[in-house]
Amino acid sequence: MTNVDLTPKDALEQFFGFKQFKGEQEAIIQSVLDGNNTFVIMPTGGGKSLCYQLPALMSEGTAIVVSPLIALMKNQVDAIRGFGGDEGVAHFLNSSLSRTEAIRVKKDIKSGITKLLYVAPESLTKKENVEFLSDIKISFFAIDEAHCISEWGHDFRPEYRRLRTIFDEIKRVPMIALTATATEKVQEDILKNLDIPGARTFKDSFNRPNLFYEVRPKVNVGKEIIKFIKQHSGRSGIIYCLSRKKVEEMAEMLTVNGIKALPYHAGMDAGQRAEHQDRFLMEDVDVIVATIAFGMGIDKPDVRFVIHHDIPKSLESYYQETGRGGRDGGEGICVAFYSYKDIEKLEKFLQGKPVAEQEIGKQLLADTVSYAETSMCRRKFLLHYFGELLPGDNCGACDNCTTPKESFEGKDDLEQVLQAVKESKERHRAKFICDLLTGTETSEIKNYKGDKLECYGSGNERTIQHWMAVIRQAVVGGFLHKDIETYGNLSLTEAGKKFLKKPVSITFVKERDYTGDVDQGDDEPGSATRGIAADERLMTMLRELRQEVSRKQKLPPYVIFQDPSLEEMTIRYPVTMEELTQVTGVGPGKAQKYGKAFVDLIARYVEENDIERAEEMVVRTVGAKSGLKVHIIQNVDRKMPMDAIARAKGINMNALLTEMETIVMSGTRMDINYHLNDVLELDAQEEIMEYFRGAETDSIEDAHKEFDGDFSEEELRLVRLRFLSEVGN
Repeated sequence: MTNVDLTPKDALEQFFGFKQFKGEQEAIIQSVLDGNNTFVIMPTGGGKSLCYQLPALMSEGTAIVVSPLIALMKNQVDAIRGFGGDEGVAHFLNSSLSRTEAIRVKKDIKSGITKLLYVAPESLTKKENVEFLSDIKISFFAIDEAHCISEWGHDFRPEYRRLRTIFDEIKRVPMIALTATATEKVQEDILKNLDIPGARTFKDSFNRPNLFYEVRPKVNVGKEIIKFIKQHSGRSGIIYCLSRKKVEEMAEMLTVNGIKALPYHAGMDAGQRAEHQDRFLMEDVDVIVATIAFGMGIDKPDVRFVIHHDIPKSLESYYQETGRGGRDGGEGICVAFYSYKDIEKLEKFLQGKPVAEQEIGKQLLADTVSYAETSMCRRKFLLHYFGELLPGDNCGACDNCTTPKESFEGKDDLEQVLQAVKESKERHRAKFICDLLTGTETSEIKNYKGDKLECYGSGNERTIQHWMAVIRQAVVGGFLHKDIETYGNLSLTEAGKKFLKKPVSITFVKERDYTGDVDQGDDEPGSATRGIAADERLMTMLRELRQEVSRKQKLPPYVIFQDPSLEEMTIRYPVTMEELTQVTGVGPGKAQKYGKAFVDLIARYVEENDIERAEEMVVRTVGAKSGLKVHIIQNVDRKMPMDAIARAKGINMNALLTEMETIVMSGTRMDINYHLNDVLELDAQEEIMEYFRGAETDSIEDAHKEFDGDFSEEELRLVRLRFLSEVGN
């Protein structure tokens, strides 16, 4: 079958410059070269791609690689071309190509130059492509991300189900299917659907020893994420969110907090996605924020952290996404923020789907909850899920192993919960059962006469949170069934009935409280600090320093820092430049230009007066306001007409100028000359600029009086913006 008289090892060095194979790569490649159907289960970062790329380069004809993501195809094709040889050695054929490009691809294939052709499953259904592929020499078919075939896989794609039929239409050649995550159920599904039951199967260990797994309660999640990223400054990371809206918000929030981040989701156009991916790969940005639903196909070896803002809907998804961390064998920290409310949200998404799909979805979610709430070694739990046994009970690289949670004897508590569910006729939700046990009077308890039941108040020495944790562990442990059709009504399972008849010892975990509000948010910086100085003595010193700096710089004091910023400094006591940028009205630019003397003075003051500073980090939030700021900055950079910028956000010119003043006062430079030159002569601009250079205050009212009404308020505000931006920033 091969047209090159090389061993796989020789070919590895010749084509890729590597001297050694990883794991079972060599045996897999030999299996493909020998014409066997081959099935590969190998974790992310294990070197799956090489298993079909090398035999393709060594074989006669073209290997057809089915891949679900355009981004991934582009990535792989660029990588293969990067190893030298003809540009046409690898191509992709998908909807992103123009007609001319598609013709060129087909020409290269016919001439025998192309060894690897990446196609999306949708492209294979097109009649013209089936006819074209039927006429060429195909070395083998490779199905990447083969778990997409299975309804039990984390990224089920119905079009993958049709691959066998389409392949048969083209021609019968050997096949290699590859996946990075597959439970035994998914493996069976793949082999059956592709009709390759006798395939040689290679399964690598799913253990990624360099990854650290951690689950945190989902409280003030924005602040926690920013704090984490700043502790790992300059390192590459990925943040996964459940919705496109949250992706956009999170990316904006990181940006306004001085972190280089970009969004990535299916709602963006292909060009923008490709640009954001390239900027991440080229390290122009540190963090990519992406949707869980949209796989990224990012092949970056040095991703140092993967954060899940929202818990995924299956452990396969979680494993696949965390697997993008530390692919070079270096550090990879995986942090997931968990709240049971996220699970309830995902359960709601399942409603209205076919019953079979709901059942699968519910089971996958139950496993995710078990992982998030388990007190056992997370690595052991994950590997067990994929059918692999990790020896010992402590991996030393997950939060449960480094800081074990406290456990307790749960026999009596479980019995009480099951009894309460049974007594209330198995037709109520978890909240009702908790209220019942704690004896809490609610309208629902009264309506259903819960206060007349024997179990009412029987657990009042414990909190609602405690009983909620017991119920969740009882559901996960299979003692209770939670019905989604009836919005979560609890009923006893066979195991639950058996336990009630004969209670036995059972260990439960004292969990963190995951029932609180999801993402309680962070206060707007300075929201509680406006108006007065908390430390009058320090305020006087700061004003004097501002006066001194303004004399040296030959600038009015208000250009340096405005009073509200000084007032906030007397409350926060910022002693580093980083902390100073978290003060309202002080951006990185302004801090860099004027801040050093101020933080030095505050540091001395704090030390001399033995002041205890709050360690709490202030995070700039992105509500509608900060989103508006980002919109304004980006569009002024693009020199968009200012009335169009205002119109796009449904605000008037007055409101736009107010927002721009806030931005400029914080130290962000904005070049509005393109607009100003259209509305005001240069001589007039210079006259107003000169006035502001010598003015005691930046009051527009004073300026209006000074010019005796010669200029409108809007014109004066625009020139003041130019002045503050050019002179102050």
